[in-house]
Amino acid sequence: MSEAAISYAALILADAEVEITSDALLSLTKAANVEVEPIWASLFAKALEGKDVKELLTAVGSAGAAAPAAAGAAAAGGAAAAEEAAVEEKVEEKEESDDDMGFGLFD
Repeated sequence: MSEAAISYAALILADAEVEITSDALLSLTKAANVEVEPIWASLFAKALEGKDVKELLTAVGSAGAAAPAAAGAAAAGGAAAAEEAAVEEKVEEKEESDDDMGFGLFD
């Protein structure tokens, strides 16, 4: 819960174009009646120091749109590999059959 509260506080500060500091994050969470350990505010403030949170969010959105296209291409190549593996598995299963030995486990 602490991480989510700090994340939302960071987004609020970024939207208001206010510098994201540990004190600002803690002030927002306190105003929202959410108890947060100060370490989380310090970690988030340090991680976001000098970064444009809005730019980070739009960069994530644009990278996410390219991922499904790449995944589709990888899936097409992976389907052929999976089919080959299935054929090889069937060949191995046939070779290890008890029928070839002339007896079964429960005969």
